[in-house]
Amino acid sequence: MTQPSGVDLFGADRLRLVEAPPPRLSPEERRAMDDAWDAAVRANPALFDGPVAGCTGLEREEPRGLVLTWVRATYRFYTLRRVPGSTVRLPSLFVAVAQPADDGRLLVGRMAPWTTAPGRWQLPGGSVEPPPDGEPLDLPALRRHAARELTEETGSDTPAADLTLWQVTRGGNGSVGVLFQAPPRPASWLHRRFAALTSAERALGRAPELDRTALVRSRTDLADLPGPKVSYLEPVLRRHGRDVTRAALPHP
Repeated sequence: MTQPSGVDLFGADRLRLVEAPPPRLSPEERRAMDDAWDAAVRANPALFDGPVAGCTGLEREEPRGLVLTWVRATYRFYTLRRVPGSTVRLPSLFVAVAQPADDGRLLVGRMAPWTTAPGRWQLPGGSVEPPPDGEPLDLPALRRHAARELTEETGSDTPAADLTLWQVTRGGNGSVGVLFQAPPRPASWLHRRFAALTSAERALGRAPELDRTALVRSRTDLADLPGPKVSYLEPVLRRHGRDVTRAALPHP
């Protein structure tokens, strides 16, 4: 279904990933990409041109399945979105975790000033890296990556086996997110874990990727958070609220 925010949400019981050949660029496009990347690095020296999995297709596969086509690339390929006339617009592929508190609220985090999206609120998660040659990129690999992101960003060390596939999002620029749902945790426990993670990172001289977390229940809660939000956050929160309401209704 398409949300008013321009974000598509797909419920799926199965997700099949298919690797496609890497993007092919003309010499002119490659020079333009390199120039755009150099300009981005000058603006933010923390940028790193590491390996990344881009998403080039998302299709339905009945019953209640999705097929996701991905390619191997590096972060500089994303700068082609800002190059006029480029024929390559590589959407990103990311994982995220919907971590509910035991009162039904959802954990969100604000990106730190040194990151590529300073001040932006989103679910814990991150871009997907391609596996080594010969190893598959499949749902278990995405689940492990999501669990690692949740631990690294919030301190909530939920085992990958406890994460369940929940939703797949597609933004207006084609970027696709695979969202997993974690078991509910006490709100006080979530706050303590993030505080402990932040203290440990700063003691090692490192800046945490998230500089703040919050628990939100509604659109009003989101509006009270200062700064930008990822486009998928409001429709995902709305879907989470409907799931919580249905779970609370008495069964016939």
